[in-house]
Amino acid sequence: MAKKSKKAKKKLPMAYKPIGFVLGWTSGTVAGMAFQKTWKVIRHEDDAPDALDRDRRWGEILLAAAIQGAIFAVVRSAVDRAGAKAIERSTGTWPVPDKGGRD
Repeated sequence: MAKKSKKAKKKLPMAYKPIGFVLGWTSGTVAGMAFQKTWKVIRHEDDAPDALDRDRRWGEILLAAAIQGAIFAVVRSAVDRAGAKAIERSTGTWPVPDKGGRD
């Protein structure tokens, strides 16, 4: 019986990959929407500056990039953690076999 349980634990990370992909895509979409709303509140503009936007100053571009990166990291971590906890609750096994996770 212990052998079967070990085999199931080895298969789980592979089975989690498509779920992790969907969660990653979803978290990116949610983070993008959150960033757009945040930028609109901060600067009262519909569009955030792009690095190649000639009419924007360095400060605006770097501020937007920092805010976007922070939001993306928080949303990604929250979605990854929620997905892993859901897998653990439903299967009894953590989806990543070793410590440290993806990064």
